[in-house]
Amino acid sequence: MSWPEEDWLQLSGLQHFAFCRRQWALIHIENQWAENYRTADGHLMHERVHDQEFRESRGDRLTVRGLAIHSAELGVSGQCDAVEFFKNPAGVPLRGRDGLWLAYPVEYKRGKPKEHSADELQLCAQAMCLEEMLCCSVPEGALYYGEPRRRTVVSFAPELRGQVRDSLSEMHELYQRRYTPKVRPSKVCSACSLKDLCLPKLMSRKKVMDYLAANLEELQ
Repeated sequence: MSWPEEDWLQLSGLQHFAFCRRQWALIHIENQWAENYRTADGHLMHERVHDQEFRESRGDRLTVRGLAIHSAELGVSGQCDAVEFFKNPAGVPLRGRDGLWLAYPVEYKRGKPKEHSADELQLCAQAMCLEEMLCCSVPEGALYYGEPRRRTVVSFAPELRGQVRDSLSEMHELYQRRYTPKVRPSKVCSACSLKDLCLPKLMSRKKVMDYLAANLEELQ
């Protein structure tokens, strides 16, 4: 299947979706957003690396930042923080460059590596876009985390690619229905910038009426 361009989703939303389906829907379907320290710090980091005019050549490596990418098959579009191209006989030609080149996407993240796979899914989706655009193979990339200041290599295994396809398929289905999933309170809610909009406490085990009654009693 090939998605028409008007139905393409934001690739960055894949990370939100993996973190919390409701968070993704609030942002990408209901257009709600709220900043906290984590999101503001992350924006500052990406502003520094999303310089679309940046090109750096060092020997057999070419680094491009803010590269626009898309996939009609997946129905997404977005930007890579950085793509490093390495000269290699097994690579593909690049306009204006001699030789053949292999693509290696690099995504910059604040903080530390996470327990969940949201970052890996986002990076893998970028690789799949590059493969479709360049007609090449992108077997791995890297996540650079700001706190340890080092890279984590990510191998784009078939299982990870399958998770990307399954997640995007569900995202398209929810987006077309304009459906926002109900909240499922968990320990990650406290770190979410949308917790005051989402109100996860209202969906705890207590019934909503019990919650409201308790608060009314406190006011009396």
